[in-house]
Amino acid sequence: MAELDRTFSVAPMMAWTTRDYRAFARTLTRHALLYSEMVTTGAILHGNPRERFLGFDTIEQPLALQLGGSDAAELAECASIAEDWGYSEVNLNVGCPSDRVQNNLIGACLMAYPDKVAAAVAAMRKAVSIPVTVKCRIGIDNQDEDVDLTRFIETVANAGCEIFIVHARKAWLEGLSPQQNRDVPPLNYPRVYRLKASRPDLHIGINGGLKTLDACHGQLDHVDSVMVGREAYQNPWLLAEVDQRFYGSPGPAASRHDAARAFRPYIAERLEQGVRLHHLTRHLLGLFQGQPGGRRFRRHLSEQAHRDGAGLSVLDDALGLVPERTPTATAEPSVQ
Repeated sequence: MAELDRTFSVAPMMAWTTRDYRAFARTLTRHALLYSEMVTTGAILHGNPRERFLGFDTIEQPLALQLGGSDAAELAECASIAEDWGYSEVNLNVGCPSDRVQNNLIGACLMAYPDKVAAAVAAMRKAVSIPVTVKCRIGIDNQDEDVDLTRFIETVANAGCEIFIVHARKAWLEGLSPQQNRDVPPLNYPRVYRLKASRPDLHIGINGGLKTLDACHGQLDHVDSVMVGREAYQNPWLLAEVDQRFYGSPGPAASRHDAARAFRPYIAERLEQGVRLHHLTRHLLGLFQGQPGGRRFRRHLSEQAHRDGAGLSVLDDALGLVPERTPTATAEPSVQ
């Protein structure tokens, strides 16, 4: 199995990094590693049908599944299922600050239980041949960002985890909402840099607050990889230069219009499967951010795509509201 190049990845984001968003992302980047939304072990083991939680299109690869859970046996079983479904990586969520997941011992609260995380990683690694990785914070609540993070990383690494993606801010589980946790605790990039310097044997990726490719590229002077979250969703055109900047190959779309047109065959297929148009086009709302006609494009999709019977003509009409510029590079705008 070829080793994953995880230099640049798009973060797992609940309700955002759905299979439809990921298919759209592939009209902009072939090489970025994409992550699913977090899927709990309970959803996989007891949900019906599994396709609802695990289904994806082959165009989305390379693709990682993020799991939420803490029971080692259940996580191992779900990791095995993920490998059978064709995922390229399984990632354990040790970063989500939501009250709902805390109550089930999922997410950032696991930072306080490194031995439990280590046991889960060991069980998953025994069950699969694909990489098992961990996405964590630099700490929670009143933990010491140096001592406690070091202890967490060492404990989990001793269980065989070689790849950590670190959201470079604490999660405050008491007193802050999940939304506040995205911005209020200060980012501490230097702490992640020190982690990498102290553990050169580990792959250390960084996440949190990255909004430009220049900023991402600068991080690679200190860590092994970068993960971008909200900016990759709200301003998806950011991904259009990822292949060139980080992988040395041209991206698949020369223009925003090319990317939208490349997404049409996928939309048509999903519409035939009974998916409503607005569930698909909501992922395109930020495509023309800051461009002439961008607001008209967004407004048209927002107002028309949810209507009964809405089809591809709604997208075409929306695209017609945005002036199209002559492409400056050769494009290969096809998603099959």
